[in-house]
Amino acid sequence: MQETLDFPDLLRLIDERSAAFRAAIASAPDLDVRVPTCPDWTLSDLVQHLGEGRRAWAATVAAGPDATAKVAAPQGDATAPREREALLRWLAESTQLLLDALRAAGPDRGCWVWWGTSQSPRTCGAVARHQLHEIAVHAYDAQLTVGAPEPLPEDVALDGVEEFLFTLCTTTVAWPHEPAVVDYHATEGRSWRNWLSGDGARAARLPAPGAPAAAATHEAPETADASAEGAAGELVLAFYGRVPLDSLELDGDRGVFDQLVSWEPE
Repeated sequence: MQETLDFPDLLRLIDERSAAFRAAIASAPDLDVRVPTCPDWTLSDLVQHLGEGRRAWAATVAAGPDATAKVAAPQGDATAPREREALLRWLAESTQLLLDALRAAGPDRGCWVWWGTSQSPRTCGAVARHQLHEIAVHAYDAQLTVGAPEPLPEDVALDGVEEFLFTLCTTTVAWPHEPAVVDYHATEGRSWRNWLSGDGARAARLPAPGAPAAAATHEAPETADASAEGAAGELVLAFYGRVPLDSLELDGDRGVFDQLVSWEPE
């Protein structure tokens, strides 16, 4: 398996995970049922969120690098229809609008994003990467709601761990606690490290066991203060609050994880 998903792969997988979401919606006997992993939402709310959100991101990508905020979906396009076949067409159109905008822009063009101080770049490629994982997690939400949850595909899950760490767990805002080092290990054979200090938070993939030291992207202290291990899909679902953190194999100072969960850097 390749180490990093390239732009065509991201677009292909956005399409695949969106199709998985639609399949779950098509099989749902009732769209008014509550989503267990998003208890404030019904399945209808989840559909509205996914479709409207992809249309808004399509408009934001199309607006180009000078946009200063997320662009709302065009008036009249943002409301999901109630009739099932029309709803499924609306969802498919929402995905296509996003894919068309991303293809037209290309991976390197700048784009407004909300993660200004993280390690993820402000590019359409980074938007595509984050969109894949938001859609993948919501596809899991929909599958769980209809009683047919499926594991995240391995390539999506492995990239999802890294994207979450780089986008949501890195910042130049000072870490307000004692400096700490946290490791995350996927049982598929990939590991990452998160450094937390007064300089902020940064993350990197760790070299595979037995790889030469030059393969490391950052210096690696001998031991971490805390670590979490599980299948990559389990790590992603734990990151997004879909499964309990305790479902992972935790080691070291559990308090560091509690601090990370409650930290909201401005």
